[in-house]
Amino acid sequence: MTAIRVYSRQGCHLCEQLIEELLQLLRRRHSIEIRDIDNDINWQGQFGERIPVVEIDGRIICEHRLDVDAIESALPRGR
Repeated sequence: MTAIRVYSRQGCHLCEQLIEELLQLLRRRHSIEIRDIDNDINWQGQFGERIPVVEIDGRIICEHRLDVDAIESALPRGR
């Protein structure tokens, strides 16, 4: 199963917008794990002000804004 994670934080308007767009793009074909970077000091150090960040199977695919082409390219074919 493809692991899709979004690194974000509470109150981040860009994060909320990206998550909403990503959910529409995926149309329930994949689940998303949302990780609040403020819950983990390592995530804070790694992502800081770069959020939102989309990671698929351990690879960072896009930051700040949703890159639809990059997301679709990173997902398995036929889904």
